[in-house]
Amino acid sequence: MVWVQLILADGVSSSSRRRPLRLGLWTVGLALVLGMLVSGARGQDSNTDWQADARKAAEAHDWDGALRIIDGQIARYPKDMDIRAWHARVLLWAGRLQEAEKEFDEIVKAVPDDPDNWMSLGNLYVQEGRKEEALRAMSRAVELDPKRADLRVARARVLSAIGEMQEARFESQQARQLDPTSAEAQAELASLSAWTKNELRFGADNDLFNFTVGNHDEWVSLVSRWSSHWTTSVASDFYQIAGTPAEKFAGSATGSLPHWGALTIGGTAGHDNTVIPKSEAFFEGDHGWRLSEDCFLRGVELTYGQHWYWYATARVFAVNENTLVYLPREWTWSLALTGSRSHFSGTGVDWKPSGLSKMGFPIKNWGLRRLTGNVFFAVGTEDFGQLNQIESFSSQTYGGGFRFQLTARQDVTAYGGFQQRTQDHTDTSVGWSYGIHF
Repeated sequence: MVWVQLILADGVSSSSRRRPLRLGLWTVGLALVLGMLVSGARGQDSNTDWQADARKAAEAHDWDGALRIIDGQIARYPKDMDIRAWHARVLLWAGRLQEAEKEFDEIVKAVPDDPDNWMSLGNLYVQEGRKEEALRAMSRAVELDPKRADLRVARARVLSAIGEMQEARFESQQARQLDPTSAEAQAELASLSAWTKNELRFGADNDLFNFTVGNHDEWVSLVSRWSSHWTTSVASDFYQIAGTPAEKFAGSATGSLPHWGALTIGGTAGHDNTVIPKSEAFFEGDHGWRLSEDCFLRGVELTYGQHWYWYATARVFAVNENTLVYLPREWTWSLALTGSRSHFSGTGVDWKPSGLSKMGFPIKNWGLRRLTGNVFFAVGTEDFGQLNQIESFSSQTYGGGFRFQLTARQDVTAYGGFQQRTQDHTDTSVGWSYGIHF
């Protein structure tokens, strides 16, 4: 048996003699273990304290404060990947996506078997619009821990975003089986049950002039989403232009790819009766950027298009650009600019500009029912009017509209506007539409 000899002061003998105290090695070991437990408890309390402080700062959107707390821990434990993961998540919440991505890339290389880090990386890719990469990251997380319901819900959301609705529904069902009490899984299933492939819409537009007979247009359209990459649209219009009937058929196809946006190409044909274009052709490119979930400017979407109109006695070419800005609390603001070139038989070519600004906003929610509104203002000049096809005027238009979501599969829209033209001419426009999703 091994002994450890400690010399202790007796403290009571007048001769101040010292006596040896012998302790077994197991006694010293017990003391060391107790000391480690106390130290570990203190470290655990300290660890809990900094996490609580960082979480409190993050909930208050004090990103700099949260990062300072975490940076202090990284300075003490530079190789602790859990602390580094905290740092990356706060960067993600703060909208500093490039920094967060760099951090997560290093973390998943150092700790490739942690599903939480892969899920966080997938959420980052979703914010950047990189849906295919997000799906790969979420799939890796599920592969590492297939029995976690929250990972399957996260993967289902990405599948839903890229249009893979059947697989998203299956993933959500798996999550609910793993955790029947999961509110996230139930909410995701509810949203997927409301998803539809087709939208059939009926509508009517009316222009009432103070100087001539009004114009009317009744129409029906069908938009079909075949996959996450392809959408088609067909529509028929039935016009009464100053009492003259005309019909038009329109069709278009839209292709979309991650990182590239969407491209739409289409055209029209029909019975013009010299009051509407004999045929049309157009294309439109669309791309959006998600900027931040916390700043005033949440995202921007840019659309550019060109449109050709061939009338019986004229040709019109229009170039249009639209910028849509996403704001907090579901507000949006858009600015559209159009330049149109008109060429009439026996006349020269002339360019005319116009512009429109629109503000969209939520009004009221009643569960699935939802009411949103918008107001707009437009100004411009035209060389192509309603009388004898040749009419030069400038105008200002004021108006607004609303959209009412009746159920998950039905909605109604309506709008109204008043246009003041030169020569004291006015145009009062009203319209509505009803949509069915199936």
